[in-house]
Amino acid sequence: QVQLMESGGGSVQAGGSLKLSCAASGYSVSSGFMGWFRQAPGKEREGVAAIYSSPVYTFYADSVKGRFTISRDNAKSTLYLQMNSLKPEDTAMYYCAAGADYYRNPWTRSSGWPCWGQGTQVTVSS
Repeated sequence: QVQLMESGGGSVQAGGSLKLSCAASGYSVSSGFMGWFRQAPGKEREGVAAIYSSPVYTFYADSVKGRFTISRDNAKSTLYLQMNSLKPEDTAMYYCAAGADYYRNPWTRSSGWPCWGQGTQVTVSS
C-alpha cells in the first residue's frame, strides 16, 4: 500500500524558513503526481503546491508563489517543500498527497487525491 510520511514542521518567527519532507513508499515519486496541502482550524484544506512528472511541471497557490518551492529526490523517494519568508497566515497542518489524475481534475481539488500523509504542523509567530 502507498504510505506517505511528512516531517520537518515546527515553530518559527515570521520571515523564517522551514523545509518539509515527505517520504513515500509504494509509490513512484519520479513518475507520479504529488502535492502539498494545508489546513488551518476552521478552514478548508487548500492546495499549496504540486509537481507532475511526465513532463515535469510545478504548480503553486498564488498565496505562496515566489516564497515556496516544491521539489523531489527520486533516489530517496522523497518530496520536499522549501518554505521561505514565512508569514503567520502560513500557520496550518501541512499534508503530503499523491495519486491524483492530472488530466481529469484540478490539482487544487483535495477530493481528487486518494493518498495522504498524517500531516506535520507549521506554526509561524509574529
